[in-house]
Amino acid sequence: MPVLTCKRTPLTLALMLAFGAPLAAQAQSAQSRLQAKDPDSVPTVVVSASALGVVGDDMITPVNSLGGSELVRARESTLGETLANQPGITSSHFGAGASRPVIRGMDGPRVKILSDGAEVQDASTISPDHAIAFEPVLAERIEVLRGPSALAYGGGAVGGVVNILDRKIPTVMPSKLVEGSMELRGNSAAHERTGAFEVTSGAGNIAVHAEGVKRDADPYRVGSDWVEGHRVGGSFKNTESGTVGLSWIGERGFIGAAYTKERTEYGIPGHGHEFESCHPHGDHLHCGGHDDHEGEEGGDHDHEHEHGADDVPVVRMNSDRWDIRGEYRNPVAGIDKIRLRASLTDYQHDELEGGAVATSFKNKGRDLRVEAVHAPLGGWRGVLGAQTTKRDFSALGDEAYVPSSVTKKHAVFVTEEYKLDAWRFEAAARHEWQDIDVAGALRDNDAKGTSVSVGAVWKLAPDYSLRSSLSRSHRLPTAEELYADGVHLATSTYELGNQNLKKETSNNVDLTLRKFNGDTTFSVSAFRNRIKDYIYAHTLDDVEGFQLIEYGQRDATFTGLEGELRHKFSPLLSATVFGDYVRAKFEAGGNLPRIPAHRVGVKLDGEWKHWHGLVEFYRVSKQDKVADFESATPGYNMLNLGTHYTTRIGGIPAQFYARINNVTDELALSHTSFIKEVAPLTGRNLTAGLRLIF
Repeated sequence: MPVLTCKRTPLTLALMLAFGAPLAAQAQSAQSRLQAKDPDSVPTVVVSASALGVVGDDMITPVNSLGGSELVRARESTLGETLANQPGITSSHFGAGASRPVIRGMDGPRVKILSDGAEVQDASTISPDHAIAFEPVLAERIEVLRGPSALAYGGGAVGGVVNILDRKIPTVMPSKLVEGSMELRGNSAAHERTGAFEVTSGAGNIAVHAEGVKRDADPYRVGSDWVEGHRVGGSFKNTESGTVGLSWIGERGFIGAAYTKERTEYGIPGHGHEFESCHPHGDHLHCGGHDDHEGEEGGDHDHEHEHGADDVPVVRMNSDRWDIRGEYRNPVAGIDKIRLRASLTDYQHDELEGGAVATSFKNKGRDLRVEAVHAPLGGWRGVLGAQTTKRDFSALGDEAYVPSSVTKKHAVFVTEEYKLDAWRFEAAARHEWQDIDVAGALRDNDAKGTSVSVGAVWKLAPDYSLRSSLSRSHRLPTAEELYADGVHLATSTYELGNQNLKKETSNNVDLTLRKFNGDTTFSVSAFRNRIKDYIYAHTLDDVEGFQLIEYGQRDATFTGLEGELRHKFSPLLSATVFGDYVRAKFEAGGNLPRIPAHRVGVKLDGEWKHWHGLVEFYRVSKQDKVADFESATPGYNMLNLGTHYTTRIGGIPAQFYARINNVTDELALSHTSFIKEVAPLTGRNLTAGLRLIF
């Protein structure tokens, strides 16, 4: 198995010391530290990703806010797997190294990933085998906004926005001279060993923060009776990440900066070379000889080679990121607050085969966002803002199927709210300009789009609310969809771009009924999203699972439900029923590929003194509503158990936690994964850890 190597920099030494420490835990902000004393308290959460900083109960469309002990119990090594059990969310699962959230059946560029409001710049939207350049263990809270709520961050975020809140730049002075936390955790399925730390100190108006994580994980074990064995060959993941941040904090705001370095190395399961010479002849694949689907390389293939652990390619990722964040309250009359978010990222990952670099992907990105919250005018309170981003992308090597390009986006946006008795109204608009300059003789692309939304929340009774929203948004085509041309072995495809793609037009309606107080609470959401000129990868031909795809456009509709009902039987016992469903099809007939199957389950929570216990069972149904050239995926049952215990060690708040996922060791395949047969979901897995907060 390849081993992650790096120079012994001071940052690396600090991470190694943290990893070797006998006790460790993740840091928390002041609010999280209060939760450490009562880990399952549910405070009123202000949604940071909301342009207006709206309390979660007042949001127009559904929002998940995962933090405190709930986040600790849910965390996995990738963002997609961390969020995969939230209502309406699954994962694009690509082994242990990479996965993005799939929200309401949408993924890739339709789901935007943010770091406290600034875009995470990496290559994860280009291919599902590319990891997100963020470490979930260092997250303080993760917010997921669906549908129109995501409008402020881009018309292209049709599926939603995932906003990761961290502590890298202090926004308030620490309550003590030094405060922080440490964590140590591990699991059985991948023999994972993870250590994390964070510390904040300050004096006068200056606060300093440092944090880091180190993870080593072997190839993971799958459920029983898998024909390929017990472990997914090459599915290891090793990570080192560290951040240093500095802030000036005053009575009316703060300004700060942080530098983050991440190095990750992981294997890409299911990556074979028997189709690397395939190329298109019109709308058919030619592999090897001239008999279309037969020949030296198109006929009898050595599938043992495809799954062998020794030949699995390795991704070696390096990301250097600078963040600047600031807030200034009451700068001038009429303006309540000005917010600044900016980032500069130098990202590169090399795909190694046989120890040599086969392909390199580079992305130099920048993102600048400025918002001004104005004082109420005629009862309307709102935010005006502007955003500009630049992505300088290049690929070089055997699988450089996407040409080098520079994508520039500029946008202006406004969000306004009005409150009247039991009603809250919201309206938003965003206009974007996009310019893509591409290398070679290809045609550059210029496009623009306007997105608008309106919505309302009606508190129809003291404990009930009804939310509704309408939106019309434009998504502009990406460089990959326009210009791809080449073999992509990770997904077993030959990809062809389409320079004639137009912008998508999405018309969305969302309706949510909630009961948010009392022994019985619930939230049920229904949505319908009709997308004109939906951009998708159309499969033209298939040779033994290797597909020729071309990006095209057809009108499509996404319809779905998601919700949960919770009842508190006593102060000691609660039960929750939850589920989600999405149906995605083309208006002219046919199904969209890799749409998650519906899911339904039940969860029991128990509290007794310092103990918390959890029993969760859910059923993922068979997915047989499949696209052309796509196979059905069998359903599966999942049983999970969890517990945690809060105490003090030497006066320091501490939490021991453990969970067993997939107790019955069932073999489970994810329909949203390109490599579902080669990399099933994890089998029985015990995860245990300890957090200390000082």
